[in-house]
Amino acid sequence: MARAEIMPEGGFIDLPQGRVHAIVRGQGPDLVMIHGANGNARDFSFDLMDRMAEEFRVIAFDRPGFGFSDDFGGPESPLEQADILRAAAHFLEVRDPIVLGHSYGGAVALAWALRAPDDVTGLTLLAPASHPWPGELGLWYRVSASALGQYLVLPLISHLAPRAAVERTLERVFAPDPVPEGYLTHLGLDLTLRVSQLQLNANQIDSLHDHVDAMAGGYPALTMPIEVVHGTEDKTVGLQYHSERLAEEVASVRLTRLEGVGHMPHHADPEAVIDAIRRTAARASD
Repeated sequence: MARAEIMPEGGFIDLPQGRVHAIVRGQGPDLVMIHGANGNARDFSFDLMDRMAEEFRVIAFDRPGFGFSDDFGGPESPLEQADILRAAAHFLEVRDPIVLGHSYGGAVALAWALRAPDDVTGLTLLAPASHPWPGELGLWYRVSASALGQYLVLPLISHLAPRAAVERTLERVFAPDPVPEGYLTHLGLDLTLRVSQLQLNANQIDSLHDHVDAMAGGYPALTMPIEVVHGTEDKTVGLQYHSERLAEEVASVRLTRLEGVGHMPHHADPEAVIDAIRRTAARASD
């Protein structure tokens, strides 16, 4: 039913293991966009893609198992997801892209750069999940990744959660910034509540700590330009645990702190994100 109510905005790339959905707009150098947890490419087609389409060919992927992409067996690691998206990008003849990743997508963008450092012009990372963090995940994530959560709690939420509950969750993610009018309708309420996506998202979040812990040792070897934009009021991905550590460890990272901004900088301050993308391109051409 989720797929019947919202039609894909883009096209499909057939890979041996399944199909990847990609929205492509504009012309110019390639700019790949990778969305965050429990989202899809429509997060970018809501606004940012159109802003960049006059300067770049913008490709926004649905990560495997999200949006309209097949699940590819439910890859949990950012490295596995990066390999699938790189294969899809190769099909589209993407060359030396800037890879932009938001939140969980930031980990996938970093994995892409670790896998193929010579094929990436630069990274633009928005509130990226890059490093292991202290403490445990909240109770919700521990429950949703458990057997009880996977086979009872998440299916109940998928079928029974009212729109108001999803809106409140979005408000917490965006806080202290407002959710843009029409955002949830564009993102797709039913897509975000699909059982398979909720299950995969829970497993990915639950395993992310160990994956970024394993990846972090490779970050200092990255030499491509990396622009990072992170809000100081982000309560979802802590600035001090992720972007600030990345800036300390990687010489090519330039960190822009957005005062008073939460977890969604591309919606709260799109001009700051556009400037960061342009800086990435300019630094790469120097």
